[in-house]
Amino acid sequence: QVQLVESGGGSVQAGGSLRLSCAASGNIFRRSVMGWYRQAPGKQRELVAHITTGGITNYADSVKGRFTISRDNAVNIVYLQMNSLKPEDTAVYYCHAAPISFATSYWGQGTQVTVSS
Repeated sequence: QVQLVESGGGSVQAGGSLRLSCAASGNIFRRSVMGWYRQAPGKQRELVAHITTGGITNYADSVKGRFTISRDNAVNIVYLQMNSLKPEDTAVYYCHAAPISFATSYWGQGTQVTVSS
């Protein structure tokens, strides 16, 4: 059974920082592309960043230069360091695991990030 458990969300003022963590259970982490998505009220879920098994990263234009995704394969955790936060970053952030060659993928339960101006 695969479980993704996010932590690290909260409320901060604009310009502040947060670090999200996603701990993955099961044996898929090392062979998965790991990603962070977010969904703001009334909007569709969107990709924030992802990192491949080889460490190649990709970011949404809106977070480039402010957010950093990383992974620690020794402990099966993916991180999202968020700096210079803006009110428009307010959303529920979801961890996602896409195992290579699998027909399915997995989602965490989400963690709320609120940025006040």
